[in-house]
Amino acid sequence: MRRELAYGAAGLRKRATVRLIGWSIPEILPTAVYGLAVAKATDSFLAGHAWQGIAWLGGLIATACLGAAGARQVYGRLGDLVEPLRDDLVRRVVSGALRTGDDSAVARLNRQVEIVRDTYAGLVLVLRSFAVTLFGVLTGLLSLAPLVAAFVVPPFLLGFVLSLAVLGMAADRVRASLTADEELAASAGMVFGGVRDIAAAGTEEFAGELVGEPIEAHASAERALAKVAALRTLCFAVGGWLPLLILLATGPWLVGRGVSTGTLLGGLTYVLIGLQPALNTVMSALGDSGLRYVITLGRILDTSTPTAPPRRAVAVKGYDVRLRGLTFAYGPDAEPVLDKLELTIPEGEHLAVVGPSGIGKSTLAGLVCGMLAPTGGGLLVGGVPPVEVAPDRLAATRVLIPQEAYVFSGSVLDNLTYLLPDATTAEIGTAIDCVGAGSLIERIGGLGADVKPGELSAGERQLIALVRAYLSPAPLVVLDEATCFLDPEAERRAEEAFAKRGGTLIVIAHRISSALRARRILVLDGNKAALGTHVSLMRTSRLYRDLHGNWAPNLNQRRTQIQPAS
Repeated sequence: MRRELAYGAAGLRKRATVRLIGWSIPEILPTAVYGLAVAKATDSFLAGHAWQGIAWLGGLIATACLGAAGARQVYGRLGDLVEPLRDDLVRRVVSGALRTGDDSAVARLNRQVEIVRDTYAGLVLVLRSFAVTLFGVLTGLLSLAPLVAAFVVPPFLLGFVLSLAVLGMAADRVRASLTADEELAASAGMVFGGVRDIAAAGTEEFAGELVGEPIEAHASAERALAKVAALRTLCFAVGGWLPLLILLATGPWLVGRGVSTGTLLGGLTYVLIGLQPALNTVMSALGDSGLRYVITLGRILDTSTPTAPPRRAVAVKGYDVRLRGLTFAYGPDAEPVLDKLELTIPEGEHLAVVGPSGIGKSTLAGLVCGMLAPTGGGLLVGGVPPVEVAPDRLAATRVLIPQEAYVFSGSVLDNLTYLLPDATTAEIGTAIDCVGAGSLIERIGGLGADVKPGELSAGERQLIALVRAYLSPAPLVVLDEATCFLDPEAERRAEEAFAKRGGTLIVIAHRISSALRARRILVLDGNKAALGTHVSLMRTSRLYRDLHGNWAPNLNQRRTQIQPAS
């Protein structure tokens, strides 16, 4: 399927390129004619044939209109060629960021992808225009006077070749500029993200130094890049102005050999209106936009190419979870969030994970689901490290619902059956009823109605995601505060539905009431942990007692409503 899509996309781009070239042909005619028309019109006026001169100028206007019609169509074809490239780059950047967790992906997505898209479109137009102009001018000069062409074309080509020779040095400086840009964005983002802590700790001077060095490096790189412009100016002088000076200097000699005044003026017209602007535009494009395009595209492709070995097609035997000395830290010098954690979650378990905000509960969920790799110890799901399991097999083993539930534009049915496309009507109805989403689905308009994520509340999005997870074939369910936007009664109904669903249920608890429904409770306290039942933890864990005591509703009343899952 992917190969068919790739061939289809390549075919569309090929057809767009052919149409772009086809509509460029009408522009060649006015480019080839204007110097010739000026020469013939001038000679006609000097000879006293005014109407003949006017006719030549009228023909020039007519060919210009024809070229304008072709140019109008060119811009319409340009989008067909450019937008697929941008879409492909966005997919590469996003997929690469999801694989590696690269913080600089935002800079590439927001700026570098747009640089590539815009410069690619500009380069296509510039190179197309340069080719049209060069072909048209050469045709016109050879038709007008081959002797004039002999004085004009060689210095023009020499300047163009010299400009290409400068590109190597310019490329190195553009790479340095892009590297400095990314380092500055990363440093500034880190400082801006911790501005409150910086102000509270009084470390503004240190933060200024942290950002100051990347700023100076970026400025230095930009200054070095600007020096390349001087060399480009020299190349342009050779290719753009030298032909004009040669033609003016040799004008008397050419006239003495039979070249008419009109022909000489026509040659000057080709240089001033055709070759000189074309050379200036293509040199600027290749020396600035072109280099940025090639280098930025290379960086995007390099960073979006997987560097880690592909996940193996290993066989997962069951879905029990075993943590052996599990350690995880968000950096080589950071304090571990989880430190040497020992835990076994047998199949069919109902475990609640509680602890203060930011203590590592979601980190544990990410590790269990294979989204993060341990920095120490081991973690096995079904006897296999989840980070080594192929994505399709992993998706069939575990399902994770985060706090910010994902709902996409499409029908209600598509959203609910995303993880089980062949779900039967009976299975869908059971899931909706068990989770308690019936009234929501009815209000939206039923299974065939369109979902508009922006019009749903956070709690409503969570209900849709919960039904989707309930329908999933995965026996291991991880709810990472997946009911935090629901009211306590709706939360109770959803969690009890998953407890009765079969399989293993791990709940990252938003409320302590979730712990009361679980068989066992894991309390995370710093990089330490305590495991037990509600009764045992009330005796042995001070943090658990504090969390339990801070829960507002009357405990005795809730015990009459909530029965632990069997």
